[in-house]
Amino acid sequence: ARAYAVMLVALIVFSAGIVGNLALMCIVWHNYYLKSTWNCALASLAFWDFTVLFFCLPVVIFNELTKRRLMGDLSCRVVPYVEVTSLGVTTFTLCALSIDRFHAVTSVQPRPQQVESCQSILAKLSVIWVGSLVLAAPELLMWCMEQEVSPRTGLPVDSCGQQPSVTLPETLYSLVLTYHQARMWWTFGCFFCLPLLFTGACQLLTRHVADENAKSIRPSSSLSSASSSPKKKQRRERQLTRTVVALASVYAVCSLPENVWNFVLAYSGVEVGVATRALLALIGQFLLFVRAGATPILLLCICRSLGQAFMDCCCCCFCTSVFFIDPSLLHYRNTNCELYCISLELITNILFIRKHCTAGWTVAANLKKNSIFMHLINFYL
Repeated sequence: ARAYAVMLVALIVFSAGIVGNLALMCIVWHNYYLKSTWNCALASLAFWDFTVLFFCLPVVIFNELTKRRLMGDLSCRVVPYVEVTSLGVTTFTLCALSIDRFHAVTSVQPRPQQVESCQSILAKLSVIWVGSLVLAAPELLMWCMEQEVSPRTGLPVDSCGQQPSVTLPETLYSLVLTYHQARMWWTFGCFFCLPLLFTGACQLLTRHVADENAKSIRPSSSLSSASSSPKKKQRRERQLTRTVVALASVYAVCSLPENVWNFVLAYSGVEVGVATRALLALIGQFLLFVRAGATPILLLCICRSLGQAFMDCCCCCFCTSVFFIDPSLLHYRNTNCELYCISLELITNILFIRKHCTAGWTVAANLKKNSIFMHLINFYL
């Protein structure tokens, strides 16, 4: 029964996480007007969540069901390294998004929404990635595979333990040993307290500055006829702020239990068996997988631009598949349905095709010769 429950939960988390993270990455990559630092940071977060689900989840499930380790000692080192790197990427992404929100509210001059260059975006994301990869590097040297014989079945059982190798150079061994001894406090301080406290402080300061700005603008707002633009900007800022708060909340909920029982087991003096520790470690990893699977779904639901792009993409894929089955079926679409199709072959030129059943087709942008879209246009024109 436990094996079936583990498989069911893993299948749900894996399916939802893979689809959600892939959708989020593809939306940002293929939509020219969504390539901002904010959205690319979310896509970077989705990439590492996808990596955790795609590479780490199958290894953990295989080990839980068969008691054997895929790829042996290599997976014992790589899986914790990828998981801790994902924690670092989430931590620094939350801090970067909080700084962006604070800077957007406190800036004197409004920043126009413009598409940033790839060099600028890569330079900012490289700080997050390099920092996370470097901070997680000790995980590669601390873990090793241990093999025991089960007293019940007599079969070998593989497990991963935190034991620095004595074959390391003396200086490196002392550093890894120090990291091993301080790992619990390091993980709690850097990957739990830092993002939550930093995000909370930035949100409080941002709200305080926003309230002060609202009080100063309120007397003159009644005399201005163009008050809709500031209101739209305020709604957008509130939406982005809610996104950061939601990400931090999900991260806190999924990370808190593991930190709590780590401190309880370390300082309460309660003796627990090996099986209980293995179960708690499995629950902690599953909470990490749940967070990696829930984050993209949360972003697609909260961020209006990403959610709308996802719905347009689904509509486009559905209508394109219907066209190849029976083109006449497209005549029976609802009058309020809109179709945006983006050609995968157009990297620099983006094609938006908008269709209303009563208004016909309107084509904007430069269209390169693409067989699918040319067939669609010729059919309706």
